[in-house]
Amino acid sequence: MIDCGSDTSAAGASGGGRGGRGRGGRGDSGPAPVVVAKVSQKDVPVDIAAIGNVEAYTSISVRAQVTGQLNRAFFQEGDYVKKDETLFEIDKRPFEAALQQADANVATRKALLTQSEAQLNRDAASAEYQQLTAERQTQLQQRGLLSKDAAEQARSQADADRALVEADKAAVVSNQAQLDAAVAAADTARVQLEYCVIKSPIDGRTGNLSVKVGNLVTANTTELMTIAQVQPVYVTFTVPAVHLATVKKHMADNKLEVTVVPQDADAHPTVGRLTFVDNTVDVTTDTIKLKATFPNSDRSLWPGQFARVSLRLAMLPNAIVVPSQAVQTGQDGQYVFVVKPDSTVEQRAVSVGQRFDQDTVVEKGLQPGETIVTEGQLRLEPGARVTTDLSGGGRGGRGGGRRGGQGQSGQGPNGGRG
Repeated sequence: MIDCGSDTSAAGASGGGRGGRGRGGRGDSGPAPVVVAKVSQKDVPVDIAAIGNVEAYTSISVRAQVTGQLNRAFFQEGDYVKKDETLFEIDKRPFEAALQQADANVATRKALLTQSEAQLNRDAASAEYQQLTAERQTQLQQRGLLSKDAAEQARSQADADRALVEADKAAVVSNQAQLDAAVAAADTARVQLEYCVIKSPIDGRTGNLSVKVGNLVTANTTELMTIAQVQPVYVTFTVPAVHLATVKKHMADNKLEVTVVPQDADAHPTVGRLTFVDNTVDVTTDTIKLKATFPNSDRSLWPGQFARVSLRLAMLPNAIVVPSQAVQTGQDGQYVFVVKPDSTVEQRAVSVGQRFDQDTVVEKGLQPGETIVTEGQLRLEPGARVTTDLSGGGRGGRGGGRRGGQGQSGQGPNGGRG
């Protein structure tokens, strides 16, 4: 560090009063006070910034599946409910009566089926006996011991009994079908009765109750309320389609990290994972829709709100970075002032990359360890001599420099008078 005091005395002796007020202390008026920093290397994330919208992971419209009077609601609007937790109850009495009638019909059909099966068994036994009798009488008739008329009568009776057995079998099948229909009707009545108790299909937060207790609700028509699942949640956002190839490449390697910050006064960053890339590019905006999933364990993300999104694609290892305020823009492009070992500055053109936090990546033009000016560039020109502050105390260094400049101005007239 150069001694400002000795340079100030020299300037006062040689330059007089006005010399101390030169452009930022250039020339013989002394070194210009600046704040400097070292060019460093570190891993820098490659991020894409966007604005996203929070979406519920699942949104359910709760409707009644039976028509009836709404008797009870077991929650308050806005409550968090668990899956299978009871929400509403509809008047059960008509459905209980319908179930009792269906059960009675099932019992009747079972009795008829049992009766028809017994009739079938009896007629089958009789038909078997008649068949044996007809065979014996046919043999007797062939021996001449029985008339032909008696044998034919026995065969005719056996045929009639076989036909009766077939009719009994058809009756059994018919009664079985009717029993199955009655059981199905009873199951339907039982399900209808179960529908009188409406339970939550998911874990989530209840919305506005659109039908109050005591009103009549219509099956599959009346929406009682909605439930939004907020753990986890989605954040949907769009990025320029030019990044699609990069996103697909890094997504194939691993799941990409996404950070969102809700647009609240005291919002905190929340980290999730990219889980969806749309199958088409929006031709009107040339953007691609992406979706990230967040656990949202603290419920800081709320469906419908906007949030700032940062999609992390990769890390740049050992990137050369400088404080962003060190990079200046001139007619020939971007540049920085580099402090050389003799305390003079060199204006050097640089090629910069992305910004991260308060730093800027320099792709070309600087080497790690070099000293650059971060504050005070307006007073400098190539070759100017500076006094540096490596502590990084921007305001302190600048303030000290100004006081030094005032000292030079004050000593100039005194020196002149002397």
